[in-house]
Amino acid sequence: MSFAPELRTHAQKVCTLYKKCMRTIEGYYIARFIVRYHQVLLRKQFDDNKCVCDPKEQRRLLRVGEREQWLKNNPHPLNKFPRSIGLAGGVAYARVVTPPDWVLDYWHPLEKAQYPEYFARRECRKSEYIDKWKKGTLM
Repeated sequence: MSFAPELRTHAQKVCTLYKKCMRTIEGYYIARFIVRYHQVLLRKQFDDNKCVCDPKEQRRLLRVGEREQWLKNNPHPLNKFPRSIGLAGGVAYARVVTPPDWVLDYWHPLEKAQYPEYFARRECRKSEYIDKWKKGTLM
């Protein structure tokens, strides 16, 4: 769920930045102990600034952190989730394609003979659908 920037609290923005930074670190290194080392250093940076009370300074630190995360962002991250959507999508995104119904019309009769009940019911429903379409009662 995405919120407008003005509807998110400063704490939510900091948590989002923290998670993005953690994912960026995971995307750069393969060895788990190196990833953990850099994550501990990152956590220390966040903990050092958690007692800042001035709102202007908090916003400035957030902007600096977001800028640093953007500069260090990996163009080819290693941690793509399998079903991620988009250009940087995962390896399993849209792997299973559900074919449209009309594909079954092009099956060979010997293939259709393996599923006689299904294709008999399908032909019946297809003729009902066509009749409704001709009458104009199709929703």
